[in-house]
Amino acid sequence: MLRRLATCLGMAVVCLTLATPSKALNLDLEPPELPTLVNSNTQAVSGEETQLGRTWLRQFRAHASTWDDPITQAYVEALVAQLLPHASLVGIDPITTLVGSERLNAFAVPGGVIGINTGLFAFAEQEAPLVSVIAHELGHLEQRHYARRKARAEQTQIPTMAAMLAGMLIAAGGGGDAGIAAAMGSQAAFIQDQLAYSRRYEHEADRSGLQIMAGAGYDPQAMVDMFRTMQRMISLQGGSPPEFLLTHPVTQSRISDAQSRVDQLQIEASGTDSLEYQLVRARSLLAIHHRNPRQAVTRQAKDGAPQDARRYLQALIDAKQGRIQDALAILDVLAEQHPDLSLLPASAAAIALDAGLIEQAIARSRHQLRLMPGYFPARLVLGEALLQRDPNAAYHVLHDLANDRPEDPQVFALLAEAAGHSERKAWGHIARAEQLQLTGRIDQGIEQLDIAMEVAKQNGAPIALAHAEQRRQAFIEYRESMEDFQ
Repeated sequence: MLRRLATCLGMAVVCLTLATPSKALNLDLEPPELPTLVNSNTQAVSGEETQLGRTWLRQFRAHASTWDDPITQAYVEALVAQLLPHASLVGIDPITTLVGSERLNAFAVPGGVIGINTGLFAFAEQEAPLVSVIAHELGHLEQRHYARRKARAEQTQIPTMAAMLAGMLIAAGGGGDAGIAAAMGSQAAFIQDQLAYSRRYEHEADRSGLQIMAGAGYDPQAMVDMFRTMQRMISLQGGSPPEFLLTHPVTQSRISDAQSRVDQLQIEASGTDSLEYQLVRARSLLAIHHRNPRQAVTRQAKDGAPQDARRYLQALIDAKQGRIQDALAILDVLAEQHPDLSLLPASAAAIALDAGLIEQAIARSRHQLRLMPGYFPARLVLGEALLQRDPNAAYHVLHDLANDRPEDPQVFALLAEAAGHSERKAWGHIARAEQLQLTGRIDQGIEQLDIAMEVAKQNGAPIALAHAEQRRQAFIEYRESMEDFQ
């Protein structure tokens, strides 16, 4: 599987104006549209914030490392989908991204882009604190804080798009509040004004987040408890706050306000800590402590993780250290005991694939998909495993997956391989171009489309040629609109 873990994250608000919602990809039919930037003075239009988020995410991927863990990705996507109906957000198709950093942080960007650090899972010993952070970020989106900040910035006639991008990139590189200061401009009075405005936004996002949590059946008290824990962390760290607090400052008045709101809420049900979350947390702990897995075991024990979560972590460690059959045996027992947890058989299939047990990976993923159709991690394992045995079948699996996940560069990377190995070389270069533009490398994407056009001409493939020509023009227009980002 395509996985990597690195350290890097930041958060700053980029106030740009975008238009034209993107369409699902179909490599054989209509090409998808790129998030085209328009003049910043243009009145907001439907889909503007969605396109802002999509463009921001492409640039973010180009400068920050992501944690490509499909199992955790599927869990987070399901959690966001569970919370979303309880937020007053219409027409949002959220995208979540996992960031490879052990720092405690999360962020939300207009249009429903939600980012979560690996370190947030380590911080949240139970599911409710994680939910409280995601609900808070949905609160920012619900209150349309970014559109309001954009209007505020226009009134005060400051940061250009380029300046705000520079601040975002500094923050993404670990510059923290220095990046935010750059994004907000150099005038001290303006910065102070924006900080005060931001504090009001945090109160509003808290109130919305508390309602979202309660509506979804989670105890909103977890948000207040999390704030208090963060305050204690500041004192223990000698005044150096977690990265999350650089963009989400916690004050005593904010805690008091949140507690008052919790006391007024009528909570019908309280979500309990789920085993699924503890299994996902085990994955994050191992990702953070990959050089010394015993530290992940120690952390689990210290936090009182349930026994089955400890067994799951041991299976992951066994697989990492080459004890494949031991790992699969543990996972098969756990899957039998918890048949509703789709990540257990998916973990076993992924381990089989990584160990080179291709036939077993295919059989396991196909079996799971018969029981749980559409489960993304199993589809991804099946597509990658089939690459080793039947590239044509892999192409069809990954093509369908790309149509369902048109913003997922990991899927397009595999689709490019499948196309190339199944005598669809022009389409392979087209898929690679899509992967590159999704990760902010538009020039390299155009080069791939040039190659695709040449291959299509040589092979007499008019449909692929027409598609590549359309995409090349769209990429060029997108590159021109991105000049203000440089």
